[in-house]
Amino acid sequence: MIEQVSIIGCGLIGSSVFRALKKSGSVKKIITFDNNKSVSEIIKKENLSDKIVSSPEEAVSNADLVLISTPLSSFESALNSVKKYLKSGSILTDTNSVKKGADVIVKKMNLKNISWIPSHPVAGTEKSGPKAGLSDLFRDRWTILTPDSKAKDSDVKKVSIFWESIGSKVKIMSAGDHDKILSLTSHLPHVIAYNIVKTAMGDDEKMKQDVIRYSAGGLRDFTRIAASNPIMWKDIFIDNSDLIINGINQFSKSLDEFKKAITEKDSKKLLEIFEKSREFREAIIKAGQDTDKPGFGRK
Repeated sequence: MIEQVSIIGCGLIGSSVFRALKKSGSVKKIITFDNNKSVSEIIKKENLSDKIVSSPEEAVSNADLVLISTPLSSFESALNSVKKYLKSGSILTDTNSVKKGADVIVKKMNLKNISWIPSHPVAGTEKSGPKAGLSDLFRDRWTILTPDSKAKDSDVKKVSIFWESIGSKVKIMSAGDHDKILSLTSHLPHVIAYNIVKTAMGDDEKMKQDVIRYSAGGLRDFTRIAASNPIMWKDIFIDNSDLIINGINQFSKSLDEFKKAITEKDSKKLLEIFEKSREFREAIIKAGQDTDKPGFGRK
């Protein structure tokens, strides 16, 4: 049974895990720790830890589960700061959006009597930092676990129950499958969003101001995606670069087909693309991944 959880890294996800655990009452004690001094001050001010600690040792030495919730570029240093204090038999997990990179780092450290069960809660907003956390961020959202063949079934079950206790639906798959799927469902859309915003900004200042003033829903949705944490997305693009490049190549091919249909005024081809896109959208709604309310349920 998991009685104490220690969260290392208190950004959007880490602070949301704390808030969700407090709301659910599913664990007895939650310790939150962040090396960043300004974040540590917010942890104190916002009461984002059951006990204020000043060192990694204090944070993890009694924890049954340690959750490292940092960008991948900080993951290795965060793990290095706590690894010698991890309790024998405890579970280590993370929240990284690319699984192979974190897996390589953990296995390189050859941790003894520690169960490594990687996690990825597929949830978030364009906001970042401890004040942006939400207690219901994980409700009805997928959390993907990517344990290797050596992981104990009992530990995988504990981590599954942990995420389910704060509202997540849990799916188990390989790290390779996870990274391939997320490269298309999350990483490629961010590439496209950043580039649409870059294109809309242009070089003409007056046109830029007009585009901002008269921005329609489509552009606004892309700007929301493009406002996501820059450090986190820099890490994702670098760590999952091969699969993201494959996705970009597929997208470029589809874009060329679209361009050709528009250039040739090929109504049949355009309608075919639009109808297939509408069917895909309906499948997403049917799967419970979005609402069919007008305007995406916006108020």
